[in-house]
Amino acid sequence: MKNIVVYIHGKNGSAAEAARYRRLFADSDVPKFDYEARTPWEAKEEFALYFESILKSSKSATIVANSIGAFFAMHALRDMRIKKAYFISPIVNMENLILNMLSQANASEEELRDKGELSTKFGEKLSWRYLCYVREHPSFWTAPTHILYGENDDLTSFETICEFANRAGATLTVMKNGEHRFSTAEQMRFLDDWIQRYSR
Repeated sequence: MKNIVVYIHGKNGSAAEAARYRRLFADSDVPKFDYEARTPWEAKEEFALYFESILKSSKSATIVANSIGAFFAMHALRDMRIKKAYFISPIVNMENLILNMLSQANASEEELRDKGELSTKFGEKLSWRYLCYVREHPSFWTAPTHILYGENDDLTSFETICEFANRAGATLTVMKNGEHRFSTAEQMRFLDDWIQRYSR
């Protein structure tokens, strides 16, 4: 039975990015997962249906999840048969991220609660429902996990990623001068080497 590796893209990403991982996991099936969810509660439904279908033909699946894709995976797949996870710049504390964005927007929790939603000058729409949801459903993850983190990640602090890695028992690899989005040729080579090192 062939191994299955599912790539879960981040915001503004694409299922087409899975092509890179077909080369890195040459002995595995790497299907396209073109999900539509934009919230963790939507992801919980959509991801569960997709993984239930692919796990009918496999005992377990490996996931490679990027940024918010990792956040969605932790909420939707915690009870699924995940053999191993590779998290690239994962969002591991969404409550902190939302509160940080509120601060950057010079807005308060009370204002968000009263309005329900707030648009920011930096392009993010903040939601009171979203904040309440992540407080009520904190991230919990137990599958064997490897984390890749950029030293200059502007969404997740080093302290936050270390705390999560310790709690989850995950390995943590930090790329010096790396950013939240791995996109340059040097960053992608680093990512490829990281995958290959932990997939042997």
